[in-house]
Amino acid sequence: MLQKERKEREQLEFVSIETLVPKDHLLRKIDAAVDFNKIYDFVEDLYCPDYGRPSIDPVVLFKMTLIQHIFGIPFLRKTSEEVRMNVGY
Repeated sequence: MLQKERKEREQLEFVSIETLVPKDHLLRKIDAAVDFNKIYDFVEDLYCPDYGRPSIDPVVLFKMTLIQHIFGIPFLRKTSEEVRMNVGY
């Protein structure tokens, strides 16, 4: 019997991101081994506390650059696109 796929893209589903990324994923291992909170100490003096635009989290920027180098993505803009599409990142 022929059965056509129904295109119900408006459905909601609750999923834990923890279940989507394998336990042995390389980035999980790096995250467990590295204390990324130290980055805040390194960059704190570079940010003005009273004025200016809100910053992008420096840890997020560092992790994106790390992903770029580990996975050989040539451009940061391309890395940004990849991060939006890949749950593992």
